[in-house]
Amino acid sequence: MPRFHELTVTDVKKTIRDAVVVTLQPVNGVEFDFIQGQYLTFRRDFDGTEVRRSYSICAGRGEGVLQVGIKKVEGGAFSTWANEELKPGMVLEAMEPMGSFHTALDPRAQRGYLGFAGGSGITPVLSILKTVLATEPRSDFTLVYANRGVNTIMFREELEDLKNLYMGRLNIIHVLESDAMDIELFQGRVDAEKCDALFAHWIDVTTVDTAFICGPEPMMLGIAKALKAHGLTDAQIKFELFASAQPGRLAQKARAAQASTDARRTQATVTLDGTSRSFEMDKGVSVLEAALANALDAPYACKAGVCSTCKCKVLEGEVEMVANHALEDYEVERGYVLSCQAYPLTDRVVVDYDQ
Repeated sequence: MPRFHELTVTDVKKTIRDAVVVTLQPVNGVEFDFIQGQYLTFRRDFDGTEVRRSYSICAGRGEGVLQVGIKKVEGGAFSTWANEELKPGMVLEAMEPMGSFHTALDPRAQRGYLGFAGGSGITPVLSILKTVLATEPRSDFTLVYANRGVNTIMFREELEDLKNLYMGRLNIIHVLESDAMDIELFQGRVDAEKCDALFAHWIDVTTVDTAFICGPEPMMLGIAKALKAHGLTDAQIKFELFASAQPGRLAQKARAAQASTDARRTQATVTLDGTSRSFEMDKGVSVLEAALANALDAPYACKAGVCSTCKCKVLEGEVEMVANHALEDYEVERGYVLSCQAYPLTDRVVVDYDQ
């Protein structure tokens, strides 16, 4: 099960006015090996309230450095603090790298990759892009990067350097909402219609083996729709969602007024770090919240079904998972759930965070 470890900040560098790249060094020899496209979950106390936030790794796997990109969000306690106060020498707490936004690479392969990124969604895509081009010398990568304007393009200089380094193998298409572009196609929002036009004139989808999409949910859904319409399968399309239109629990179904209190209770058993604990919980409370309320240090980050930090396996009983933006179908079939979105349906539920 993921645990928090100390990381020393060795560098904080602005990439645009409201975003920083933070370089980290694990403390006490802890290994933080990562796969391209993964993220780190940080925690920090703000005036007695623990805040957890996940940020994607932007470094390539073979670069020998651990870096994350943090864009300032209006009202965001952690992102504002990181952009305004974080300095080299400070120590952060983070879980080991997590996430499944990647595909297996083969140095002998010759493949075509297509990436779509919106705003700060470039962070994990950049990690993937750099790792793919360095690991598979015969493969190529096309990136479609959507932003409001030129001044909001994160990693702009680095992307240009990479384009020169991998000339002929890396193609970058910037699509801007507000700034005028020489080619009209490269202006506006990236939606299904824009993708159709790009596929007709600039991108040969028939050569794409895997597509990566990271950005706001409406943009991602439109792109996925266009990719499927042009022949890509679900298995060829990888998602990383950093903002969800379903941030929490769906509305509970109306219960009969005469429903007894006992009928709404569940006997739960949770296994964590090799130790099992049993307690009674309300069926209207998620498995994660019940575990935390019973002094179990269950892992979590977003509490919105977007990351997979709180994943556990249901060994007995049945739960309803009301939102899932992180688990693959095969994981759900094997009994895995996101505990922040899992609500008991049966009178007994047994879950295991260690599997």
